[in-house]
Amino acid sequence: MDFLQIISNLIHDTIVFSTALIFAALGGLYSERSGVVNIALEGMMIAGAFTGAVVTFFAQDMGVLAPWIGFAAAILAGALFSLPHATASITFKADQVVSGVALNFLAAGLTVYLTKIIFDGAGQTTTLSTVFSKWNLLGLGDIPYLGHALFEAYPTSYIAFLLVAITWYVLYKTPFGLRLRSVGEHPRAADTAGINVKRVRYTAVLISGALAAMGGATIALTTTSNFSHNTVSGQGFIALAALIFGKWHPLGALAAALFFGIAQALKGLVQVYELTAYIPIEFIYMLPYILTILVLAGVVGRSKSPAALGKPYETGSR
Repeated sequence: MDFLQIISNLIHDTIVFSTALIFAALGGLYSERSGVVNIALEGMMIAGAFTGAVVTFFAQDMGVLAPWIGFAAAILAGALFSLPHATASITFKADQVVSGVALNFLAAGLTVYLTKIIFDGAGQTTTLSTVFSKWNLLGLGDIPYLGHALFEAYPTSYIAFLLVAITWYVLYKTPFGLRLRSVGEHPRAADTAGINVKRVRYTAVLISGALAAMGGATIALTTTSNFSHNTVSGQGFIALAALIFGKWHPLGALAAALFFGIAQALKGLVQVYELTAYIPIEFIYMLPYILTILVLAGVVGRSKSPAALGKPYETGSR
């Protein structure tokens, strides 16, 4: 296989593996730009992966519609699962980090427990017979090398890229985006201007949960075709790193997600081309997490987070 084909495969796999990270990073962006820390992205992705896989399994008689039904159910489940974090953080002014960590543990335990109940004690769902298939966008996938790299992708990848553009527009060109950014920077000033800070933050956290769940469902309904305890496997935390690396900007989060996606794409490349004789496969599996640590160590100090991030707001306070 020639060099161009290897590069084409690497770009293609990077898009596949970064899709879930893009969804989750955008989810974290909505929450954190409103001032609510969202460490619960991992748990929300797990909830989405579980719901997407289970609902798709029971809807398999619907044929190609089944994964779309599972995907829609995951969006709803993610929004509902984020509600406890919103309530604890906004209404009860609890520590937002503790609330997020608790949701992560809850999601990990609850989904495995429910999986065992639904699938007769099995630790994972039955392999799904109907999941998302790759689309050849407008026939452009037939272009040599470039077509496979950019225009043969799962529909969720196209949705993720579209949501990046929508998120940028919403944040910087709409009244809702202005309110969202203002409550994340200066909630008192926003309150004085008549903006309902709590309502905006609740909305942002619910959107965050829905988007993160889309990321989890993407993994279950494309690359793994099932749900188990390690389906998400820390990608929520990598998405959080991508959000910080991307400086809480939609395009920055996209670029960072693609960066981490390359690290995951290398795993498949190394195995396909039998490079494990030269590079230990264990090192390749560790690479995304090593990059996460290096990126956070090098970037956090220079990134400027929203001014009111993690600070509960008391209505009418001065």
